[in-house]
Order: sequence, then structure tokens, then C-alpha cells
Amino acid sequence: MRIAIDAMGGDLGPRATVRGTVEALAANAELQVRLYGPREALESEFSRLPKRLGADAERLDIVHASSVIAQDMKPSSALRARRDSSLSMMLDEVASGQAAAGVSAGNTGALMALSRRALGTVAGIPRPAISTAVPTQQGGRCYMLDMGANIDASAQRLVEFALMGEVMARRVDGLARPRIALLNVGVEATKGTASVRHADALLKEMANINYVGFVEGDGLFSGTADVVVCDGFVGNIVLKASEGLARMLIERVQATFAAHWGSRVVSLLARPALLRLRRQLDPVRYNGASLLGLSGIVVKSHGRADALGFACAIARAVQEVRIDLPRHLEHELGQRAATAPVALDRRGSGVSPCAKTDDFNS
Repeated sequence: MRIAIDAMGGDLGPRATVRGTVEALAANAELQVRLYGPREALESEFSRLPKRLGADAERLDIVHASSVIAQDMKPSSALRARRDSSLSMMLDEVASGQAAAGVSAGNTGALMALSRRALGTVAGIPRPAISTAVPTQQGGRCYMLDMGANIDASAQRLVEFALMGEVMARRVDGLARPRIALLNVGVEATKGTASVRHADALLKEMANINYVGFVEGDGLFSGTADVVVCDGFVGNIVLKASEGLARMLIERVQATFAAHWGSRVVSLLARPALLRLRRQLDPVRYNGASLLGLSGIVVKSHGRADALGFACAIARAVQEVRIDLPRHLEHELGQRAATAPVALDRRGSGVSPCAKTDDFNS
């Protein structure tokens, strides 16, 4: 299984992507990787790797890319730029079929724009949605979408998000009837924006989907739903706020136990439980957001992800390759579009043409 990787994205750049890639190779013997970026920079990072990872690096090729898409580059500028950047070259390999998936921690708006141009979408979906998993109280996970690709979404787009999330939860997690919910300010039918209330009415009319209605923000982590749908503006804020809260809780617990000699003694006894709690709360374990709706597999790693987090994003891509997620999305969404009593608006009317940077015009 070959994965193409843009090694130059993210806050830590190749320091995290190179180490994370080699860690992913060590965890998966069937994996092969092509790493895109300036050769000198990547080889410099390889020279710093521990010797124990050297053997796994033999399944990795470096492909020189002479330019890099900057984190602050507008998507429209990225579309006009030369196609010799690490991000563009990575996507071209996925589009040609030489790689089964692509992974990048780079500019989200540029990644979305260039992915759509290189790969196209399935089943007439006008724009992909960003989906990620969040932990729940029962120890499982809940898929949330959209996380920032579609800032303002119409009712039809929210329905499309729900259908894509339902396919993902069923195919990836093996859930027979994933519970689908709309994120709202209340559970009453009269609450929420017009688009959310309209989407609620459309989803209630759809057969063969386990729609459970509205869920409030605190229900996202309770495990009452397997897929939670919202527009990208709300989803991105929820995601960033929850990540910040998780980091604060971890730091507060550590600071509390380190504040006094008595609590330090207790922390030694509680160390195994504290480590389990940290692993459960750490956003790194859930790193890797899928660009759902593309005709190929592209996974966005968090820009602040370290090597472990980037390895988790690669693992997410591997999982989607194994089940061939785009094929299932194409087949199942295509069937629903042909038989649904309410036709989905394939033109994406009511959807802002703006990506996360508010500058992506199709």
C-alpha cells in the first residue's frame, strides 16, 4: 500500500512529518511511502532519526519538490501557482493512481482547493466536507462534519454531510445503524437556524437512515450519536475549543499533583491511571481529518500535530484505503440521489463559495 505525503506542512514541518512517517512504517509492514518536499531538508531530518527506525525507512522514497505552499497562501493563489509544490505533486500522485491516499498537515484551504481540482468529487457532491472523530464517554468515537471546509451550509448540504458521515461510520467502524444527529442550540423542533430546521425535516423523511434528531453541544461527547452534523463555521470552533479544553485539563491535572509533596506521592501511585486519562483526552490520538466527498482519499493532519499525531493521520488514511471509502460513497450516495423523494441540490445553492480562508472560488 503506497501513501503519498506532503512533508512540508504543519507548524513543525518535516521535523514532525518525517519522524511520524517512519513511525507509521514501523507500525505497518505493508506500507510504502513517497515523501514530497525539498530533498535537502528531508534528508537532513532523516539524518537525525534514531537508528532503530533505519530499517523501516527503506520502504520510503523522497521525491524532490522545488516549492512549498505557504500556510498563509490563499486557495485562489494556490490554484494559480506552479504545480511543482510538495502539496500539488502529492495530490497528482493520488490522482494518477500511483498512490492509494495522500496526507498533509499543510494549508487547509489550499489542500481543499487543490484536492478538488486534482481528484474531483463523488456522486455529484459539489464540495468535500472535512470530517474528524472525537472521543465519547463510553470509550468510542463520534464523527463530526463539517469542520471548516463549508463555512455556511444550506439544508441540502447538511443532508449530504449526514449521508457521507453515515457511510463512514458504517463502513469504517462497522456500525449496523449509525445514529445521525444535527448539532443545534436546543433539541426542540422550533430552535436553530432555518437551514438546520429544514435539514431536520429532510432527514426525517429519509428511509434507511437512523436519524435521532437534534443534539446540543454537550451531547457531542456523551455517545448519544455516532455522527454529528453542522456547518463548517460551528464545527471548526467546536473542534478547536474542545482541543484547548483537553490540553488545559491535562496540564491542570499535572500541575495539581506537582504542587505539593503529598500530592506528588499520590501521583506516583496513580501514575498508571493518569497515563490512561492523558491518552484518552489527548487530541493527538484522534488526529487525521478526512476530506469526504473526494473521488480519492486525502487526510488532513492537524497543523500542530507532532510525530505521533502525524503517524495517527497516516493510520487514518490506511484504514480508509483498506475499505475503499470513496467507492462506497460513490455507490451509496449515487443510489440515494436516484431514489430520494427529495432531490438533493447538486449545485450547492445556499453554500458560500468560501473555504476556510474565505477565498476559494470554484
